[in-house]
Amino acid sequence: MTDNPIADAPTVRTEEDDGVLVISIDRPKVRNAIDGATARALAEAFDQLDARDDLLVGVLTGTGGIFSAGMDLKAFAKGDTPVILGRGFAGLTRTQLHTPLIAAVEGWALGGGTEMALACDLIVAAQNATFGLTEVTFGLVPPEGGIVRLPERIPRNMALEILLTGDPLPAERAHQLGLVNHLTPPGETLTKAVELAHRIARNAPLSIAAVKRAVNERTAYGDQDAFRQQDQLVAPVLASHDAQEGAHAFAEKRSPHWEGR
Repeated sequence: MTDNPIADAPTVRTEEDDGVLVISIDRPKVRNAIDGATARALAEAFDQLDARDDLLVGVLTGTGGIFSAGMDLKAFAKGDTPVILGRGFAGLTRTQLHTPLIAAVEGWALGGGTEMALACDLIVAAQNATFGLTEVTFGLVPPEGGIVRLPERIPRNMALEILLTGDPLPAERAHQLGLVNHLTPPGETLTKAVELAHRIARNAPLSIAAVKRAVNERTAYGDQDAFRQQDQLVAPVLASHDAQEGAHAFAEKRSPHWEGR
């Protein structure tokens, strides 16, 4: 397995292993939160995964025992966004990858971290991992797949509870609901995800591509249509005073003061 940092981006590393590309978010000091530079580096890694015929499956993970805390709110409060135009959060959530991608989730996957996992085709999670779409607690909404994808993966009423409360979703419960494919002991998700990736990669490339495309284009009301409808509803929220208040309150370690505007 070869280990390579993305050019000029030590926060993202890639490793190749017999047709499998492991993409690791490497910002453990900030719980692998995504800022603009990291998003651009991830987009480069996903482009590499899709462009090379010898890479058949990707695995996305985080270092330091955590997947990702989502958006770097301190960077966001300064005007730095991890959303890439046309590609979404972390260069992934609105990107139509042709290559299967597996999330290997240790520790926390919060906000955009959960949305990155939802953008993957399969999820392997540690038994003590936790998912969470906490945006409502910061005056935001989860616009990069949480609203669109979560109700497709688990029962609608459970998805609404998670989205409306911002309460965490333990991995074992996520597995019961069908969101997680495989549970592992802590520290073993990457091994399991890579093993699963190799089981996929040994199959015919054209068959793999056809299956993924057919499933993703399952209805006329696909992801892109869903995102367009969603964006009309959430744009005013993301541009609101409360959205800025939530980010500043987080950075200043205080309770937010909502004004409903």
